[in-house]
Formats: sequence, structure tokens, C-alpha cells
Amino acid sequence: MFGNQEATKVQGPPGRRTRYWTAADIPEQTDRIAIITGANTGVGFEIGKALASHGGDVVLAVRNPDKGKAAAARIITDTPGATVGVQQLDLSSLDSIRTAAAELRAKFDHIDLLVNNAGVMGTPKSITQDGFELQFGTNHLGHFALTGLLLDHVLAAPNSRIVTVSSAAHRLAPRIRFDNLQGERGYSSLGAYAKSKLANLLFTYELQRRVTDTSTTIAVAAHPGGSTSELARHSSAAVRMFSAHLLQSAAMGALPTLRAATDTQVRGGQYFGPGGFLEARGYPKLLQSSTQSHDVEIQRRMWTMSEELTQISYPSTNSDALAGRSPAALPPPQTSTQSS
Repeated sequence: MFGNQEATKVQGPPGRRTRYWTAADIPEQTDRIAIITGANTGVGFEIGKALASHGGDVVLAVRNPDKGKAAAARIITDTPGATVGVQQLDLSSLDSIRTAAAELRAKFDHIDLLVNNAGVMGTPKSITQDGFELQFGTNHLGHFALTGLLLDHVLAAPNSRIVTVSSAAHRLAPRIRFDNLQGERGYSSLGAYAKSKLANLLFTYELQRRVTDTSTTIAVAAHPGGSTSELARHSSAAVRMFSAHLLQSAAMGALPTLRAATDTQVRGGQYFGPGGFLEARGYPKLLQSSTQSHDVEIQRRMWTMSEELTQISYPSTNSDALAGRSPAALPPPQTSTQSS
């Protein structure tokens, strides 16, 4: 069920054994601007820390600015001279996403790396202020909207990347039913999470197809395996205990995303995750995602529905977009504060 189609060990110096890809393989990131969502703790924090330690200009895009500032201070303590900023961003709110995107666009004339890392998992059914099921709205629609609003700035940077973090749980998603996309006809917290992670992959593959002929930007996906983080905070006590004692560290969980973000051998549309048993642990390798994630018709339909739901119209990936034209933002949708 879990695919491994290519060896992804790194060739060491002559006379030495091949070894696995680690953070030591991250190339120099000086002058590269990286935006990372959900980066004040866990895997996202480790991604930001590693990029900053290699010279990257890192922005931690987080819901709580005070926690973001504390995380930035920790990175700077570990790497004196590191350039780390904080951007307030609540991915469950389209208003917050629009504000954050506008502020980032004003601060930077280009973005070299956008890492869509933030997420929620296993939540009771609840609705965002925009009327979206919380997990689908945050994990997929929030990142879809943010990426669309920043895309022209990413396209403006040569060899830029958009890395979206999925999960091995995407394989648990049943066949997509677009009439039950947000649990309208029945809700399962695990099913909703799996669906949102499948949507991350559908988005990545469709985005790659859209940018591949007109820019040097690539879209890549990754998943962290079983990693200690706050992602499971809504899960049962038994699941949290398992996470705390049996899973790999957040630093190890960050490696697949770091490889997708920095390895010069990575190609658009690839998917990286841990190479160990059931993709739960281990060093990063190239993986094969589910058959459903590669269904082009589903990818395109999910894209169209995501544009309609978020009212974010992606910029053309032609020369006008490369020249820095702003994405079209349609009028905001009707909002709802209902929860259940």
C-alpha cells in the first residue's frame, strides 16, 4: 500500500558509503526568502530553524504572534545572526489570509520558497467563520488561498518552490464525493483529516501542471510521518501518549519537507516522506501517493471548487504573471460563525 519507487540515498565522497539525506545536505540558502506556515512549534519550527541555519531569510507565518516571536528568538539564539521574521496568519480565516498576503507582498518583491505546513487534525466537527469545515478549510482551502495570493511573487523568483505538507493518512480518504466535501452528509474527524490531506496532493499536482511550461517554479509535496508535534492535540489521550513515546522527533519529521524544499535533484510533482516502516519513521525518500491523488479529473474539479469557495482566482502563469501582476481577488464569500 505504501510505495517506494526510487532509492533516495545520497552519494557520499569517493571511497565512502552512500548515506541518507539529512539536514547537512541542505544547500546554502543565503538571500532566499522562505515563508513557512505553522512554524512556531513542531515540524514547522524545525523547518524554519534548519533553513535559517543555512542562511535563509525565514518568515514564520503563525496564528499567535507572541508564540511566533518566541520561536524566532529561539532560532536566533541557536543561530546568531539568523534572519527570522514573524507574520500573523490564521489559515481558518480568509480575512486573515488576505491581510497576511498583502503584508508579505508589500515587504518582499519575490518569494523563493513557500512551505504550506500548518494544519489541524482530528477536531470535532466545527465551522470556520467563512463557513468551511475546520480541517478542510484550514489544511486545504487556507493554503490554496494563501498560495494564490502570493503566487505571482513566487513566480518572480527563479527556481522557486511551493511545498505543501500532506500526510500518509491521505490514503485513508474514501473516493472523493463533491456533494459531501465538507461533511454535509456525514462527518468523521479522521475522514475529514484524510480528505484534507488528499486535497493537499490534488492541489500540488494540479499546480505543478499549471506552472510547468511557463516558469522555473515547481510544486512539490511531502509528509512528516509520525512525528512529535502539537498536531495531535485534539486526539485521544491514548493517541497523544503514543505520539509522545513511540514516534520520531520533529527534527526527523521535518526532513522530507526540507528535502522537497532544497534538494537540487527534486523535480516538480514529486512527493517525499520517511523511508521506514509504513512511512512512519526514517530518512526522506521519494514516494508514490495514492491512485486517487493522481486522478486528473478530480484534481481539476477540486481546483475549480476551491477557487469558488475561497473566491481566489489564481493569476495566469504566463509572462504577465512572471512580470509581477497581482492575482485577481474576487469579492469575499458570505461568512458564517455557526459551529456544531
